[in-house]
Amino acid sequence: MKNSALTIFAVVVLMACKKTETTRVVQPTDSTTVSAPVDSPTTINDSTKITNSPPGNALSDQDKKFADAAAKGGLMEVMMGQLAAANAAGATVKTLGEMMVKDHSKANEELKKWASAAGYTLPDRLDAEKQKKYDELKAKKGVEFDRMYTDLMVSDHKKDIEEFKKEGSEGKETSLKSFANKTLPTLEHHLMESEKAKTSVK
Repeated sequence: MKNSALTIFAVVVLMACKKTETTRVVQPTDSTTVSAPVDSPTTINDSTKITNSPPGNALSDQDKKFADAAAKGGLMEVMMGQLAAANAAGATVKTLGEMMVKDHSKANEELKKWASAAGYTLPDRLDAEKQKKYDELKAKKGVEFDRMYTDLMVSDHKKDIEEFKKEGSEGKETSLKSFANKTLPTLEHHLMESEKAKTSVK
């Protein structure tokens, strides 16, 4: 009897051990099932971040204002430079006009490349104020033309330098700030040459 009781006890203990083992095996499976949903929201959140931040669609007011002004100003410099290269009475003023066409055409192309990459539409024509200046200059001849053109180049480049410096320090869009800082030395050179040409006009 003692032996049969011991045998029954041993069987009960073995069964209890097996149940414990089964429970242990089930637990990791359960925890894996629980952890899966925790991972999937993280994945969804990551993809949402990518979708919600397309490049170039969140320009600051400063960036937009600068880009528009630079596009219109650059266009006017090229148009007026073409007039000066063709109509100026003095050789210095003609040379100044040719330099403006070359340098501002290059800057305008760089600005267009930036706009294309940023998905931003730049103005492609002069505003009323700049168109009026252009029309007035076009009507001038000889020394009068040279005087008005050099006056405009001095005043416009002083204004341009201020705007480009402001964008370089206050702009938010990195590539546009870089364009402003890179173009600034050219504008400062233009101002210096414009002042020289202005003094050469008799």
